Formats: sequence, structure tokens, C-alpha cells
Amino acid sequence: MSKAIFGTVPDGTKLELVLNRLQAADFPNSSVSVLFPEKGETYHFAMEKHSKAPEGAATGAGTGGVIGGILGWLVGIGSLAIPGIGPFVAAGPILAALSGAAVGAATGGILGSLVGLGIPEIEAKEYEAKLKEGHALVSVQAENTDQVKRARDILKDCGAEHISETKDLAA
Repeated sequence: MSKAIFGTVPDGTKLELVLNRLQAADFPNSSVSVLFPEKGETYHFAMEKHSKAPEGAATGAGTGGVIGGILGWLVGIGSLAIPGIGPFVAAGPILAALSGAAVGAATGGILGSLVGLGIPEIEAKEYEAKLKEGHALVSVQAENTDQVKRARDILKDCGAEHISETKDLAA
């Protein structure tokens, strides 16, 4: 069994708390992803935590590399442009998934990309709206029911909103 648990996080303080708690709960850094617009409080959170990701994203730098702050715990970081919404900073496995999907999703934008990741369309629409408002989208890959519960509990306890999960993903 493998599922992805998603939730939106409205501000940088809550985003930092979510990431710290996931790390403390022994979720591997390769199973956690974050997507946030290059504007709003979640972007400023990354800048305040001395991450070079937003600076690199703003100047067109590529993905990869080690960055400072809690975002440095995540695997891979970079920027991508999602048609109809604008520039985003992404970290973790979602970067590769959305980079490939966003290239061919000129008409679907982020909605099509999120549905392609296994998120039901109605929830993908909610996430798209929240991303446009400046919220961050956090995704956690869980390999068993205990991890699913822990990820959901952490997101909920830290103030994440619109928490959902995908159906079983292909292994």
C-alpha cells in the first residue's frame, strides 16, 4: 500500500511546524513534498529560513542542491511555471511530477497536474484555489496505515486545511 496525503498550509509558521513534525516523526525526506507560489507568506518563510531556493527560482536556477533551513531537509528544489497561475517553488518528489505534467498542461494548469498525481478533481480544485491565495501544498508519501494516520494527524495538529489522500498508488 502506498498513498499520498495532501493538505494546504496557510502560512510560513504552520509550514515550518508541519515540516519539523514530519521530520521528527521519521518520515524520509524523499517522501515529503512542498509546493508554494513565489509570492505570499509561504515564499517569505523560505526566504527567512535562509533558503536559497526562492532566490534561485526567481533567477531561473535549476533544481537540486542543498539549501538552508527546514526546506534543506527536502529532496530537490526548484522552480516551475504553471500555466494560468504563475511561478512556483517546489521541493521533493512533487517537483519532478509537476515539472513533467506542467509542460504539457497548458490548458489544464495545476488542476490537471494535481489530478494526474491522483488527487480527486474536486479536491484538486480546492488546492488550486488555495495555491492562488498563497497557501503551500504539502504532500506526504505513506507506505502503510500507520504512516497514513501519523501524516494526517500531523497535518491536522499543525493547522493544515483540506487534508485528503489519494487511493493506493502503484508501487
